[in-house]
Amino acid sequence: MSDQMHHIALASRPDGAPQPENFRYEAKQMPEPEDGEVLVKVHYMSLDPYMRGRMDDAKSYAAPVLIGGTMEAGGVGEVIASKSDSFKPGDFAFGMFGWATHGCLPANQLRKIDPSHGPITTSLGVLGMPGLTGWYGMTELGRPQKGQTLVVAAATGPVGSMVGQVAKMHGMRTVGIAGGPEKCKLAVEKFGFDACLDHREYETASDLRKALGDACPQGIDVYFENVGGKVLAAVIPLMNPHGRIPICGMISWYNAGGLGSGATDAEISAPGLWRNILVKFLSVNGFIISNHFNRMPDFLAEIGPKVSSGEFAYVEDIAEGLENAPAAFMSMLKGGNMGKQIVKVA
Repeated sequence: MSDQMHHIALASRPDGAPQPENFRYEAKQMPEPEDGEVLVKVHYMSLDPYMRGRMDDAKSYAAPVLIGGTMEAGGVGEVIASKSDSFKPGDFAFGMFGWATHGCLPANQLRKIDPSHGPITTSLGVLGMPGLTGWYGMTELGRPQKGQTLVVAAATGPVGSMVGQVAKMHGMRTVGIAGGPEKCKLAVEKFGFDACLDHREYETASDLRKALGDACPQGIDVYFENVGGKVLAAVIPLMNPHGRIPICGMISWYNAGGLGSGATDAEISAPGLWRNILVKFLSVNGFIISNHFNRMPDFLAEIGPKVSSGEFAYVEDIAEGLENAPAAFMSMLKGGNMGKQIVKVA
């Protein structure tokens, strides 16, 4: 075994959108597992929008990545050394290994992956954290009801596509919002949305709202929030009484500094937002899925068979090589990915 591994460190904090100089690809000493630990050779790693927040030195639900520290990420790979009875060499495991070729973690921080259940990449997307986010947020906070209407943006991403398919499973009308005609076609033909709007065709929130009104003639009962910005401003006035808004992200504001404090593109005022919440009796629930990882077994039991059978669809966008992770990440934040963004490391 080599005594060297590679990782991508945070070289500097971005001012706005991340740039190549904010990342540094470098070699480091290969870790050796201590008692209870497992060393994994990472085959694939996940890229997710939340990572942009980790690059800012701002108080949040999780600590920021330190300058010089390894960028955070979940990964899946093969166990190559173990000092735990729970894993043996040759097993596959998921863990928070970071943007790295190898990772060493305590066994109780890993999830064993059975390759016979499907490609190991699914543990990063449709059957991983993003899939769990969509399933939990929709079922527990969205409270789907037959005949009602769902709207979700980033509809072809791993969260949005899960939200849409869960809603459709419960008999809802599903309307997606995505960036570009190719993604809108994918949302309808692959993920079964009843309609999908290309947000790039609408210059203002008012323009998008008119199109949404046509696509949602009975109003909107559930808006699954993961983008913020123009979409949020377009949706709020169309919400029905007793509507539900699960909030798992606001990607359009992630480049606006710590906790979005520099955002300037909102087209609905705070009074307009809060008044709609008040007079329409809306339920607005923010959630961080790491607080609900105990629901992973329930999620896998319900959705795993549907993915294996093909009843639930998924799409993966796989970039080649750890050194190309920054470029893939920067592209993803601008909507350049098609489906779940993954990096093939080995």
